[in-house]
Amino acid sequence: MMKKLTLAFAICIIGSMVSQNWADEITEQPGYIKGELIYSLDERPTRSCHASTIVEAADGTLVAAWFGGTHERNPDVGIWVSRLENGAWTRPKEVANGVMSPQNRYPCWNPVLFRSADDTLILFFKVGPSPGQWWGERVISSDNGKTWHDQRRLPPDIVGPIKNKPVVLEDGTILCPSSHEYSGWTIHVEITSDLRNWTVVGPLNDPNVIGVIQPTILKYKDGSLQMLCRTNKKYGFIAQTWSKDHGKSWSEVGKTSLPNPSAGIDAVTLKDGRQLLVYNPSSTSRVPLAVAISGDGIDWRQVITLERADAAGQNSYPAVIQTSDGLVHIVYTYHRESIKHVVLDPKKI
Repeated sequence: MMKKLTLAFAICIIGSMVSQNWADEITEQPGYIKGELIYSLDERPTRSCHASTIVEAADGTLVAAWFGGTHERNPDVGIWVSRLENGAWTRPKEVANGVMSPQNRYPCWNPVLFRSADDTLILFFKVGPSPGQWWGERVISSDNGKTWHDQRRLPPDIVGPIKNKPVVLEDGTILCPSSHEYSGWTIHVEITSDLRNWTVVGPLNDPNVIGVIQPTILKYKDGSLQMLCRTNKKYGFIAQTWSKDHGKSWSEVGKTSLPNPSAGIDAVTLKDGRQLLVYNPSSTSRVPLAVAISGDGIDWRQVITLERADAAGQNSYPAVIQTSDGLVHIVYTYHRESIKHVVLDPKKI
């Protein structure tokens, strides 16, 4: 009995040492500043969480949101929010849910935070029993994410940005990358200038040729746009499409050199013109999680590992922004138990 206890203790010690070595390797990478859980695993507000999003409010505060509940698809899943105040994330609180009546409640899905031109924070999300049956809703904040109000359904045929943030063109036009899973995976773009009147461009692909969802939009100095998209496991790669007319039309959806295990991705155009992508560099697994850089959207170079291939659980569904101070902030699902926040300095990448 004593030998078994001694062996178990030794295994725990070795495991702890290995984990610490892995953590040291991660944090010592050039450009990696820090990584932290928004809430600890023993203080979870819900049993499960997924699909986080992040935005910089007008006062510089970072605001993060995600869906959480017993498990994905459970009717108790709502939208949760936390703010980074004085260097610490606030206790998460539920700000929206799918309650229809005392007897009827639907799960919520895929929140997306966006700051409008008048500094209102808009939290887009989906409500419904499944991705094939959901609809778009939104709730707003006028005090940098402290309180939320005016939850309402989006116009018919508009679901809002499906997973990743909208981008704003020089003339103020807002492009929301979106998709449907109603009868095959298809992508489209929802375009607006006032968040009240909308134009839909798409669907942009034939799901019988290649099924894609959850696009993210990148901008280039010549005015062109690129969308990178998730595919399902039978394809195993990130797909792409390009626009030369400010999102009014798009090229045929095609393959990139980047792998994808049917998992969400996100990307951002940096202030220096480079493109930064956060993705799972695997065609089969939602680990590892990594960052890649490109100058032209074609040739990509993996520069940082956020989570190793031998990490336990899944680390997936990233969201990424660059804040006014030039730093890059990434949030992602950590084992479906918490949301992890990582800060990078792109000047050192």
